[in-house]
Amino acid sequence: MGDTIDETLTRRTFLAVSAGAGVVGTALPGTDAAIEAAEAVVMPPRPKSPAKVLAAFLYPPADVVSRGEMEDGWRVHQWFTWPGNQFQPEAQERKFGTKINQMAQQLGVEITYAPAAIYRQTDCAAFIEGAKARKCDAVLIVNFWNTLSDLAYRMATESAPTAIVYHSVGSNHQLPPEKLRKAEGVHYIHSIENWDEIERGLRSVRAIKALAQSRLIRVAGRPQTGPPQIEPRLGVEIVGVPAAEFNATFDAVPADDAIVREAMAFKRRASRVMDVTDEYFVEGFRSHRAVKATLERYGGDAITIDCLMLKHRKPCISFALNNGDLTPCGCENDLNASLTLMLGRWLFDRGGFQHNPEFDTSENLYFGAHCTCAPKLHGPGGPAMRYMVRPFFHQAPKTAALDVQWTPDQRAFVAKYQTADGSLSCWTGSVVGSPASPPTGGCATRVLLKVDGVGDVCDIYRGPHPVMFCGDTGDARTLKVFARMARLTVDGNV
Repeated sequence: MGDTIDETLTRRTFLAVSAGAGVVGTALPGTDAAIEAAEAVVMPPRPKSPAKVLAAFLYPPADVVSRGEMEDGWRVHQWFTWPGNQFQPEAQERKFGTKINQMAQQLGVEITYAPAAIYRQTDCAAFIEGAKARKCDAVLIVNFWNTLSDLAYRMATESAPTAIVYHSVGSNHQLPPEKLRKAEGVHYIHSIENWDEIERGLRSVRAIKALAQSRLIRVAGRPQTGPPQIEPRLGVEIVGVPAAEFNATFDAVPADDAIVREAMAFKRRASRVMDVTDEYFVEGFRSHRAVKATLERYGGDAITIDCLMLKHRKPCISFALNNGDLTPCGCENDLNASLTLMLGRWLFDRGGFQHNPEFDTSENLYFGAHCTCAPKLHGPGGPAMRYMVRPFFHQAPKTAALDVQWTPDQRAFVAKYQTADGSLSCWTGSVVGSPASPPTGGCATRVLLKVDGVGDVCDIYRGPHPVMFCGDTGDARTLKVFARMARLTVDGNV
């Protein structure tokens, strides 16, 4: 690790040193008026509310079947069709309800239930009207009875924008119903007590709702003009901000003692510092403060900045820290990458690594490299990866960027959302490691991935700036569930 500066260093002394090095110069007014102007609120955040789900269980009470009152062809025989009269649907309902409530509470999803099990056409119609009246975001149908699939289909497709239908194995006879299995916008589960698959559906419902209430700030030299735009499929609001305004916000942030302490604490946590002087750590945390101020000023939930030519203002450290703390930050004003990071935040409660792809064609390995990898790739409460600090690779000044060391054999996947056609790609694999530079080039963080089951790794290329997430195949399947429920097209090896 490199030398540290004294944490009692005064702002005046630091400014004298950094100005002499040509870093800060006259670009730091640091006046109260400038700071107040740069942090004035322009837009309040978009209103937020939890996703609302209405759930129902489908099965007839035993006495209804025994009296021959069930509305199916077996009623004349008082016949308990599959799952049979030993299935104990009331007990199953209690078990499923307990599990579903736990998931909903953990995810912050608001769930209510139909007052009784549904088995009649009139109950089905009442459920649909009730869901519409509540303006539910989704319905969750748990079907425990072979002849009720038509009711499940109606409830799933007529009640809300999307649905989860759980059809337990043994509650159906022969092939599962084709129209349910392939219904647009419906996550159909035909399995045995598959709590993970139900959670994937609830995570997807939460993500759809959260994205439609989110705002992405795009900072650019030539920002979009006019009123905010709405991304057509995810519903994210997009607001353009001039780069000159971000620069002014940065320039108004003083390199005070608090920022110096924060910067030096970050430096101490690095396993090694290569050719980065202390003033650039402080510049990185001034940028971190400017990024946060811009988000607050515009009520943003995520941000992307046309950042390559910002010189000493580059937000590499800020983006790495924010992504780890679940505030998505996309490099280079890339809309697709930023939206993909936002997907990861709401589907996995995890930050991702936006990167540029490269390929080792001899070893059939995928190579990703960029400058804003978060050490916290397992969520804010998860273990942090070891990182070094080295200069941004492409130009002077030598601003600080993270060289995060990925864990060999870590399961991971590469994802990319494309707003132009509503496609979502996902490729799973295992981390080989983080090759040193040299002999590799690229950028500050570099990672090699062995992609599962791909004969030619170049086939997975979907353009610049995909996002790599730590996670297993189950996590990647959540992306596939989300794509189905959000009516996106999906490809990959999941």
